[in-house]
Amino acid sequence: MDILAIETSCDDTAMAVVRISGSKKPRFAVLSHIISSQTKIHEKYGGVYPMLAKREHYKNLPIVFKKAAKKIKPDAIAVTVGPGLEPCLWAGINFAKSLAEELRVPIVPVNHIEAHILVNFIAKKPKLPAVALVVSGGHTQLILVKDIGSYKIAGQTRDDAAGECLDKAARILGLGYPGGPEIAKLAGRKSNFPVVPLPRPMMHTKDCDFSFSGLKTAVLYNFKSQSKKTQKNKDYIIAMAKEIQQAVIDVLVKKTAKAMNDYNIKTVVVGGGVSVNKELRKQFKKKFKNIMFPDKRFSTDNAVMTAVAGYYNLSKKTVKYDKIKALANLRIH
Repeated sequence: MDILAIETSCDDTAMAVVRISGSKKPRFAVLSHIISSQTKIHEKYGGVYPMLAKREHYKNLPIVFKKAAKKIKPDAIAVTVGPGLEPCLWAGINFAKSLAEELRVPIVPVNHIEAHILVNFIAKKPKLPAVALVVSGGHTQLILVKDIGSYKIAGQTRDDAAGECLDKAARILGLGYPGGPEIAKLAGRKSNFPVVPLPRPMMHTKDCDFSFSGLKTAVLYNFKSQSKKTQKNKDYIIAMAKEIQQAVIDVLVKKTAKAMNDYNIKTVVVGGGVSVNKELRKQFKKKFKNIMFPDKRFSTDNAVMTAVAGYYNLSKKTVKYDKIKALANLRIH
């Protein structure tokens, strides 16, 4: 079967067509994978401006559909309904409804967080139960995956998500948007500046929750304490980038290990935009023996992950078109 998927939870307009064959051991073939990025539009704001993003989605959706569909009539349409920015979600949902009615195919609402987990299953289904770490600009959660469709939140951020912290820290340092890739790029360079010690918030607490706002604040205070000359010193910026990145990784590794120990789980699955980070992948693979990362193309927001989640939910979550709505604060259960 062929599933056309639509993802507009934030600022990327994404569509994909994925062909699934087999039932007991499904095989996924990505026939198309299109993303129209709005980064250049939002970079001057240092973040996503929701109503502007919505306008761009409505403009981009017909164009992206023409590129993605390739004259294939899908057997079903999967669309992200949440969590995300509500105006953006509605853009994708309204387009999906119109298309599904025109093509007379079922429509499947998809949870964006579940999609970040299930996209790992393209390669092979991991041994379950597993602990999933979803780490992105909007979400940082540890989720106990008992089975597909059966989840329990083991821990989550109490304030900023890891990716949000990286973006804000990069803005303080005068770097570009999005900040995560900018920090990662600088962190890979050499610096003659002394190590800048930054905190690892909540790393040693007895729960599996996160907090990254304190790290962002520490970056701000350290930056403000420096002379104007030092603030513009490339070696200082590189040293800060290295420490910010390592602080985030240290906390993520520690909390993931704790969740695995608490639930006696041997397998960890990682997803979300921050999981693209090369150093994060390296250190996680060193720490955990049984670990899965998605292809980097499918780590950031994309529609392939929506298609995979749509497939696994096809039999139980197809609903009438008029019942589908945007759920900005949708949780995973």
